[in-house]
Amino acid sequence: MTAITHHTSDSLLAAFAVGSLPHPYAVVVAAHISLCLECRSAFEAHQAVGGVVLDTGDTEATSERLKSNVLDLLDAPYTPTPQYARSGVYPGPVMAALKGKKPKWRRLGLGVRQSILSSGHEGSVRLLHIPPGQAVPDHSHNGLELTLVLQGSFSDETGRFGVGDLETADQALEHTPIADAGVPCICLAATDAPLRFNSVLPRLLQPLFRI
Repeated sequence: MTAITHHTSDSLLAAFAVGSLPHPYAVVVAAHISLCLECRSAFEAHQAVGGVVLDTGDTEATSERLKSNVLDLLDAPYTPTPQYARSGVYPGPVMAALKGKKPKWRRLGLGVRQSILSSGHEGSVRLLHIPPGQAVPDHSHNGLELTLVLQGSFSDETGRFGVGDLETADQALEHTPIADAGVPCICLAATDAPLRFNSVLPRLLQPLFRI
C-alpha cells in the first residue's frame, strides 16, 4: 500500500469518537481508521479525552424512571454485534455494512457500477467500481461527500487519491474524478444530499440511480 496522504479531519474524528457522526459517514471513517495508523491514533486520543471528561465532569441527578430503565437494559440478554474481518479490498467496517456478503453491483453506464450499502434520512453510503480512465460526470455537492479509496486510485482537480486516502468534498468543490490507469478504482462514498450534476443526462438518471 502506498503512503496515505489524505486523512480524516479532526472534527470528523471527534464526532465519530463520541458517536454523533451519522451512520453513512461513520462507516467511511471507521473504514479509513482501519487502514490509517495516523488517524487511528488521533481517534484513540479523542476517545481518551472523552473518558477523562466523563470521569472529571460535573454530575446531575437522574430520575428514578431513568435509573429503572438503565437497570432493565443491564438485565436484558446481551447480543454481541457481529465482528467482520477484512475480505479482499474491503475492510472490516465495509464487510459489516455488507453483512459479510459480496457487494450487489448495479450498472450505472460506461462501465461504472455501484452497490448501495445503506440509504435513509441520514444519507447514503455506497461502493463505486470505476474502470481505469473512466470519469465520474462533473458535479458539485448539496452537502458533504466522503470518498475513501479501497482499490486503485483516482484524480481530480484537488489531486490524486490512492488506497486509504479520503477525499472530503463540500458545496465549495466542483470536480470530475477520473480513475487512474491500472486496476479499476473501488471507492466507498457517503453523502447526506444528492449530488449536483452539470450535464443533463446524469441529472435525468439521478433519481433512478439514487445518487
